[in-house]
Amino acid sequence: MLLRRRIGIYLLAVCALALPCWMTANAAPARAQFNITGYVITADLDPATGKLTATADVSFTALEDLTSATFELNNGLNITSLTDNTGAALNSERLAANFTVRVTLPTPLAKGSSNTFHFAYSGVLTGSDTSPVDGIKLAAIADPISMLLYAGRWFPLSTPGLFTDRFTSEMHIRVPADYTAVGSGTTSKKTLPDGRNEFSFVWSKPGFPGTIVAGKFLPPITASGISNIHVYVTEKRKDGAPDFAALAGREFEYMTSVFGQPESGRINIVELPEDAVSAAWAPEMACIAGNRIVDRTAASQHLLSNTLAHQWWGSEVSPATLNDAWITNGMSRYGELMYLEDSSGKNAFQTAIGDVSAGALAYDTEPLSTLGRLDPFSPQFQSMTLEKGAMVFHMLRWEMGDDAFQSFLRGLLSQYTDKGIRGSDVETVAEAQPVHSANNGGSHLELTSFFSQWIDGTGAPAFADKYSVYRLGNNKGFRTVGSIGEDLDLFRMPVELRIETDGKTEDRRIDVAGSDSPYMVETFGRPRRITIDPENWLLKSTPDLAIRVAVLRGQQLVAQGDLIGALAEYQKALDENKSSSLAAYRIAEVFFMQRNYQASANSFRDALRGDGDPRWTEVWSHIHLGYIFDVTGQRERAVNEYRLAVQTNDNTQGAINEARARMATPYKREHTDN
Repeated sequence: MLLRRRIGIYLLAVCALALPCWMTANAAPARAQFNITGYVITADLDPATGKLTATADVSFTALEDLTSATFELNNGLNITSLTDNTGAALNSERLAANFTVRVTLPTPLAKGSSNTFHFAYSGVLTGSDTSPVDGIKLAAIADPISMLLYAGRWFPLSTPGLFTDRFTSEMHIRVPADYTAVGSGTTSKKTLPDGRNEFSFVWSKPGFPGTIVAGKFLPPITASGISNIHVYVTEKRKDGAPDFAALAGREFEYMTSVFGQPESGRINIVELPEDAVSAAWAPEMACIAGNRIVDRTAASQHLLSNTLAHQWWGSEVSPATLNDAWITNGMSRYGELMYLEDSSGKNAFQTAIGDVSAGALAYDTEPLSTLGRLDPFSPQFQSMTLEKGAMVFHMLRWEMGDDAFQSFLRGLLSQYTDKGIRGSDVETVAEAQPVHSANNGGSHLELTSFFSQWIDGTGAPAFADKYSVYRLGNNKGFRTVGSIGEDLDLFRMPVELRIETDGKTEDRRIDVAGSDSPYMVETFGRPRRITIDPENWLLKSTPDLAIRVAVLRGQQLVAQGDLIGALAEYQKALDENKSSSLAAYRIAEVFFMQRNYQASANSFRDALRGDGDPRWTEVWSHIHLGYIFDVTGQRERAVNEYRLAVQTNDNTQGAINEARARMATPYKREHTDN
């Protein structure tokens, strides 16, 4: 199944376009030299030749005394002229190693002073060859869809400053007559004398309105009763557009009810080429790969909700520095999970929390507050800002309660609208939030230890429970005396304790501090089982999670092409649980990629004989066994495996559809697969 959708794709989709990578060669400044305040850009797109021709007036304020200024710019673009606000010509030097241009100033620019540089530039943008992120297409002029994502550096940016340096913009985009351009803000259109169209976009609030997508789009498609969602797709994707618009409407309405009104109530969903990133966002824009728009699976629904959540967490408020990326990446991820809880129920939410916990611990060796020194496209940066960031907000919700948590989120958004936000700001707003419970009328939490553990520290507690049960006299029930132990000496948080008895189940909230926290609970029925944190509110180390962490690391290594490293991680998972169907399945996948069909078949059969967790390993193991028999010329055995797959009645990721298709037509492996 996952040969066709490797694990890295989702993380790249929801995080990479939030904070893409830049390289750190000597010429790139370690901190921002200046703050860009606004752009006026005119760009001409020629899909027939792949060429972009543009001018950009870049207004900025110096943050220090400057003798030179360094801008990021896509390596596919060459500056043809450059002047300052007096019209004086400026010299520039292209530094291809880190996608920057260094501008030498004829006279120093004093700290606090402002200037406007006028850039004229052009070049052919074909995609990943000139991309600032290795192997990922962020800017390309092509037919039938051209995309100029902000992260593609198709206009000059400050460095560092991507998604931290907010600006206003006025953009004039010229495209062929049969193209429509989509951007952020007030929009107008006019026909040029040569028959081409010019689309103009004005965004007047400090933000990140730097994404333009232009294509042979149909007139915008809406869903019945939803006037604020417009879907721009090519003819090929039109059948999926109305349902996708309806889904976006539901997700956007839910997030508005939780987070409050966004800066704009309008959302344009725009089709991206399938060979680009799966998703990107900008003010008023959710850009989604075309195949995801017609895909009805849960994964595409989650991708859309995460992308929409960035209208609040990324667009309305942004990280002050890369060290604060966990705030917006984490809350966009958690916003996605909150919608899942609302739409699909508690069980689906709990399953997702387990996945997020594994991601949070997969690379937990650096504090969240120091991640700015890492490559933002690295698995560690992505896993931690997305997954551990989401778990931080999940645990804050447990500390606060639902009502106070929602008020806290709205407070963050209202206090920092159009601004950068730091981890210390989150702590301040959280501590100022009144928290109501049965025992108080609105006290405030003291969260120093919480943020010290989860933002400035690493690791997660491994809990243990020791207890004794005593019968009380005169038929008064039972008293359980115990203590919760954990291995982090400075840990301090409330923990839920569930006591299952012969009668009803009792839940207690126990304040855990340090390595040993005693408790005493009286129940009428005899306790049969006691569970620590049964609802998975806390990020914690467990044997089951260790397996999932190893599998996740393996999947990410597969996405990077390191199959040997992936096998080592999967073997760690199998060592933890010899009957793990998931570990055996992942091992089988790697052998299949290597065309080691006998070893692959053996491992798929191990998956079928294992613990059956998760359930989909059964149906997809049968399908892959069918693939193996097909490519080795054993058609009858292949059909039998496809038949067994259909009999599972499990259509996860279209499994039954695939099995039936392969019963009709044998699987053929293309030579380019690896």
